[in-house]
Amino acid sequence: MNFVPKSPRKQTAHEWLDYLRKPNGIGGVLAKTENLAKLRITLQKALEVLNLGHLSTKIEVSWRTESQNELLFLVGSATVANRLQQILPSLINELGKLGVYCKTIKIKVRPISVWEIKPRTTDQKDHQPKTLNTAARKSWEELLDKLSPGSELYKAVEQLLRKKP
Repeated sequence: MNFVPKSPRKQTAHEWLDYLRKPNGIGGVLAKTENLAKLRITLQKALEVLNLGHLSTKIEVSWRTESQNELLFLVGSATVANRLQQILPSLINELGKLGVYCKTIKIKVRPISVWEIKPRTTDQKDHQPKTLNTAARKSWEELLDKLSPGSELYKAVEQLLRKKP
């Protein structure tokens, strides 16, 4: 069997501690994650004040990398984006009252990355009706009487009536 050889260099515990202490190391990542969690909780409180607390689960929030005065909201649908766009001034005001100071908020609709595929249940398979109801049959037959027998539409309606007893 062909195994990939392991790296001969093993890091010592001191090297790992040095890495964790670096500002761009794991400690920095954990600090950013903690700050985003606090920001998310503050956003939820602000939305609840505006009677839109149900939208907080549909928003991913972060600071823009170019500026610390600008928030970025990623939402899953255009409906949520439009609703947030309508309340932006009030939302910025409420966030300011709660200690999050920002000048602007950018809202972007994020693309759907994973399609959810649901298995078909047995009652969905034969959902299409097999026959026409009496009103529909009568209506199609009246249309058939009005059409000229040689036309393509006449043939199509006639075939429909034959296939759907």
